[in-house]
Amino acid sequence: MSVAAAFDSIPPREDRTHFTITDLSAEFDVTPRALRFYEDEGLIAPCRRGTSRIYSHRDRARLAWILRGKRVGFSLGEIREMIDLYDIGDGRNTQRAVTVARCRARIDALEAQKRDIDAAIAELDQFVSLLDQAKD
Repeated sequence: MSVAAAFDSIPPREDRTHFTITDLSAEFDVTPRALRFYEDEGLIAPCRRGTSRIYSHRDRARLAWILRGKRVGFSLGEIREMIDLYDIGDGRNTQRAVTVARCRARIDALEAQKRDIDAAIAELDQFVSLLDQAKD
């Protein structure tokens, strides 16, 4: 999946009114256990029909946000905050602003980690070179 596709809005499924745990597990390649965990954490809220979970389009969209957020390293708390901002009624302006700020902060953190990793690799390369020279 391309980066752009990963962050596009999830296309609605006009052919469905609801989804089962099996449907969402297959579509998003997650386990039913993961879906139940997100439900326990209050991130998604399927309805119940007997013992079956029935997921809405909203649950499906929230699951897409959760998985995207996890892929780029956000905590479940951060993800919850961002997706819950959808409901404040300002046309998603606050949600977008908070998400952009969080993404920029995450980019900065990842770039710092990358610099640290590059420095560690360079130091290891130097050390290996010294060790290789010493054996001659």
